[in-house]
Amino acid sequence: MLPEINAEAQTLQAERDFLLAHLNCDVAALDRLMADEGAQINSVGRVVSKAKVIASFDSGERHWDEAHSNEFRVRVYGETAVVIGRWQARGVSTGQAFEYSPRYLSVWIWRKGRWQMTVDQSTDIT
Repeated sequence: MLPEINAEAQTLQAERDFLLAHLNCDVAALDRLMADEGAQINSVGRVVSKAKVIASFDSGERHWDEAHSNEFRVRVYGETAVVIGRWQARGVSTGQAFEYSPRYLSVWIWRKGRWQMTVDQSTDIT
């Protein structure tokens, strides 16, 4: 059951923690913040399991120089929350420099006393 505090603010904090985990390649935080059945839909439309997302950070092949987000819209529907935002990231992945500025949608569920991401998808802004 959700606590009596502001669910939107809690979800937004979880979203910010998820971004910080990306920036720091913090595998433990990513593991905690993503639901076991969690997945990401990447920019080319592939569904990537939580295990593969975690492995991509754990490999040491990623380095982030910048990662931040803004333009949040949070909607809470019972024990489910939907976040629409925009983020910017820059760094290196598998030896290739990247700069990425998409809009994204993430779906969070309240489970085990915390918000966990079940799925997120990013779409390039052109």
